[in-house]
Amino acid sequence: METEKQAFFREFNEAFVKGDTDLILSSVTDDITWRMVGTDTIKGIDALREALQGMESSNQFELEIEFMITNEKEAALNGLIHSTNRDGEQRHYSFCDIYRLKEKDGKINEIISYVLEV
Repeated sequence: METEKQAFFREFNEAFVKGDTDLILSSVTDDITWRMVGTDTIKGIDALREALQGMESSNQFELEIEFMITNEKEAALNGLIHSTNRDGEQRHYSFCDIYRLKEKDGKINEIISYVLEV
């Protein structure tokens, strides 16, 4: 049985594959930092909002969470994301996300993402 925190992080990750930017933005602090190791770092909710608009795509995504570790202040998830474009071409990505929560409101304050195409 999932805990409340595990359900929160599952829903947050599912929001990315569903394109639910409202849920994503409502789950993070205004001073969010998202570091995508090897590529970019996004700082602040306005920069995140802009990046999410750039991620809109006609691709279909499927999320597979392999495991999740959570406590009151942090979480770590790893799994696979499967992407299929209009032409039926598939790509697969392995990911690990590390989250830190802001103690006052329980929102995500920092994300560190490792993503590899497999």
